[in-house]
Amino acid sequence: MKKWILLGLLCFFTMGNVFAQTQDNADSAAYQLQRKKINTMLAARKEKFGQYDQSLSQHTGIFGFQTKDDIRRSNSILMDIAKTDDAIFKELKILFEYSAFQQRQSQSHSKEAEEINHNFLLTISKLKQQNAQLKADAGKTNTLQPVYITIIVLMLASILYLIYKKNKV
Repeated sequence: MKKWILLGLLCFFTMGNVFAQTQDNADSAAYQLQRKKINTMLAARKEKFGQYDQSLSQHTGIFGFQTKDDIRRSNSILMDIAKTDDAIFKELKILFEYSAFQQRQSQSHSKEAEEINHNFLLTISKLKQQNAQLKADAGKTNTLQPVYITIIVLMLASILYLIYKKNKV
């Protein structure tokens, strides 16, 4: 009976672990997607800085000076870089939230596992105590059994003796 209970508990916790790993994989996949998104945005930002550097070196005006259009183009690229930076900060905030969520989740999983282990230990100690009590009870009945048999034999002998005496009279 104990083997079946232990087998059932093992199956239950194994399935729980499989479901938890599936959830962890989904969370880490979302985390990885977020990282890829940020890396893509950083690459775009780097490219825009290259464009900005190029626009600063362009001098299409008279005597090699920058024109208003050159300055506007450079400012436009700078504005795009600032917008990209803002978007990167927002995405980084989301990434940090994922990270914090994963840390909280792993802490709660470890607390749950610790609590389950503690409950198992309590159950095992309770079962050991019950087993010891049952063995003690069985030992008491085994030690008293010869006494009971002796009493029953004496009672039967006295009943037979009384019946024999009654029939003899």
